[in-house]
Amino acid sequence: MIPVESIGEQINREAKLFFEKHKPPTDLIFDDGAEMESNRHRIAMNVLIRSVELGLAHRNDFFVGGNMFIYYSVKQVRNQDFRGPDFFAVLGVDGDTSRQGWVVWNENGRYPDVILELLSPSTANEDTGKKKDIYEQVFRTPDYFVFDPFDPNSLRGWHLDNNQRYQPLVPDERGWLWCETLGFWLGTWEGIVDRETATWVRFFDESGNLVLLPEEAAQQQAEQERQRASRLEARLRELGEDPNDLTLNPNHS
Repeated sequence: MIPVESIGEQINREAKLFFEKHKPPTDLIFDDGAEMESNRHRIAMNVLIRSVELGLAHRNDFFVGGNMFIYYSVKQVRNQDFRGPDFFAVLGVDGDTSRQGWVVWNENGRYPDVILELLSPSTANEDTGKKKDIYEQVFRTPDYFVFDPFDPNSLRGWHLDNNQRYQPLVPDERGWLWCETLGFWLGTWEGIVDRETATWVRFFDESGNLVLLPEEAAQQQAEQERQRASRLEARLRELGEDPNDLTLNPNHS
């Protein structure tokens, strides 16, 4: 006698068949070999990533990346029709996990909370058109910004309103835009980074202080120590002590 399949077994079989048909792909590509538009674009991306990592160092529930694939649909994987943003940040996730890219179905459905694209003549239309639509309508990314590293006046941004539509952010008197998700301002800063002088897009804290790179923070700390030592030396001289004698003779009394 041929055993009759129970209703439970039938449901399990159908569920397995459905999963096999719809399961997420595993053969993902994380490097398409494409280079950044220019060395300045590369530096600008790293400035954003490294400064935010330091600026959020007090917490461990975030991930910051750039020029990495974000996989969000089987169709997108199959067509290979979408590259990762130049900078993105996701809050409220495991900060200790090592990632080659951002795979939405492996991240409990989480999409980036903040995205910034570095514009160039070849990407500007897509970054403010097709990609912007995807970030608004599919990702629902709350804060989206664009900036051309070769155009200091190109900074623009949008924030999702209550109807889940992007509304343009209005710059303050400094030309800065408020990034509500990170609690930072986004503005321009002129200076030298990695031996290149330019106007960079940088984050600033709520009080308007620059969110520093690790090397800038180390340099600032060294300068503070130098100033402290200088003040101490001046005070000792006021008291009639020679700081050099104290340095050479630690047993001086």
